[in-house]
Parts: sequence; structure tokens; C-alpha cells
Amino acid sequence: MNTLTMKWLLRREFWEHKGSMFWAPVVVAALLVVLVGGTMLYGLAMHGAPAVVHINGQTMSHGAFAAAMPGEMRAMLTKVASGMYIAAGAPLFLILTGVVFFYCLGALYDERRDRSILFWKSLPVSDGMTVLSKAITALCVAPVITMALAIVVSLAMLLIGAIGLSLGGVNLIGSLLSQPDLYLQPLRLLALLPVYVVWALPTIGWLLLVSSWAKTKPILWAVGVPLIALLLVKWISYTLEGFAGSPLNIMPLAQQAVGRLLAGIVPGIWFSFTNGIPPAMHQNAQGPDMQAAFEASWMTLATAQAWIGALAGAAMIFGAVRLRRWRDEG
Repeated sequence: MNTLTMKWLLRREFWEHKGSMFWAPVVVAALLVVLVGGTMLYGLAMHGAPAVVHINGQTMSHGAFAAAMPGEMRAMLTKVASGMYIAAGAPLFLILTGVVFFYCLGALYDERRDRSILFWKSLPVSDGMTVLSKAITALCVAPVITMALAIVVSLAMLLIGAIGLSLGGVNLIGSLLSQPDLYLQPLRLLALLPVYVVWALPTIGWLLLVSSWAKTKPILWAVGVPLIALLLVKWISYTLEGFAGSPLNIMPLAQQAVGRLLAGIVPGIWFSFTNGIPPAMHQNAQGPDMQAAFEASWMTLATAQAWIGALAGAAMIFGAVRLRRWRDEG
């Protein structure tokens, strides 16, 4: 019964927020593909594929240029392309951050504002199941939709780029299809969902907690309270340092706590809370090692701050459940 109830609650959340969770990223994804593909097709239609290329003042045909391209350069191009093509979907993850932020902020506040909470409480559904369905939607449903669209967009843009190069005389399609990273990158992206869930829990919990008790302007409470608390900690730290004569070093902890509350839903933010972006993320002579970056993301779950924040987020979600049980005013 609980599984069936949760299924319908998740469907309800998706139906009610289909515009922001599905159609908004779909429109952005379509625009990305149309802009890249349209620009290339327009250039080819207006100017055609040039018959020659100019390198260091020398004129070469495309066939001669492709034949003269060293095998190492071809391997480098295909390795970089297969390793980095998934980054073409980055704009979709920026949209995901905004969608999840405002969804959580209004998830429990809106139903009190329009008093629809009275209807939902009349149904045989517990407050815990309702709040948990909203947390799962923010932590799993919305990110999975965005990941799927990002994979489709990235593959489409990679295909467009490969076709454009082949029209220019440099055919890398066969070499691309032989690259393991071409097939592993989507799997790596989807496998990062548990990492995202752990690091996003504090922000999701905080936003749901604010949404459950704020009577008005939840965004001001959600953002203002942590920032004001950070300013108070800075003032207290400055005052106590004046008396003690030595730095207290509490500001880094306060900044990290505020960062976890407000920025945990940003994909990849876990690197800023641990040891920073690993060197594997930077392009080197052999191309980017995305497998090492994937492993580094999972290694962040071995840190204490990851699970302390996750426990705090779970506690705040529990607090949101308790508050929803007693708050039903408009």
C-alpha cells in the first residue's frame, strides 16, 4: 500500500510541476541542439563546404589535410571529444538548480497559502509520505529527467560536430564509435545520482523546513537567515579575536555550513567542500581522465562532512513533517 501510495504521490508532484521539471529543460535542450545544428547548416547552406583549408600560409585540400593529420592527433581529438561531450548538457544542470530550489521552497508553503492542504489532509495519506514524496521528487525525479535530457543533447551535439568535420574532410566518426568513453559517459553521469543525493540533502531539508513554517516570503527566510547568521558569526569571531588576541578560525566552518544549506543542490558542488576539483578534471596531454573524476566524486562520500550534512538534512526533513502536521493556516 505504501509503495502504491508513494507512486501516486510522485506522479502528483510530476503532474503539478511538469512545466518546470520537464518542459523547461526540454525547451532549453531543443534550443541548444537547434542553435548548434542550425548554425552549422546555415553556414553550409550559405557558403558550402570550403574546398581548401589554409594552414601557415599554405593551401591544402581537405583530403590532403585529413591524410596529413597524424594518427596521434586523431586519437587525441576523439579522446577529448568522447571524454568531454557530456559537458554540452551543462546548461540543463544550471536550470535544474533553479527548478529544485524554487520547487522545494514552495512545496509546503503553496499548499498552505491556497489552503489546498485541507483537501490533501482529508485523504488517507500521512504527512511523512507527503513530505517524503516531495523530497524524492527534488532529489531523484528532477535530476534523472535532467540527466536523461543532457545525455540526449550531448550525443546530438557530438553527432552534429562529427558530421560537420566529416563534411570538412576530417572523418572521425569511426574513431569516435570505437572510444569506450562514448558509451561510459552516460552511465557515469547516471551513477553520480547517489552522490548528488547525499550532498543535496542539507539544502533540500532546509528549503522544505522553511517551506513548512514560513507564513510569508519563504525565499527571504531561506536565504536571509543563513546570511544573517553568517554575519553574526563573523562579528562574534572578530570581537572574540580582539579579546583573545588570536584567530578563532570559526568562519570557515560557518561558511561551509551556509554553503551546504544554500548551494548543496548545485551539481558538482561536492568538490568545493572537499579537496577541490581533482587534477583529472583538467585537460592534459592525454586528454581529460573522466574516469578519475568520476571516482573522485564517489570518494567525497568517504568524508565526514558529506554524512554530517546528510544527517542534518534528514533531520530537517523530519522537522518539516512535524510542522506540516500542525500548520494548516493560509
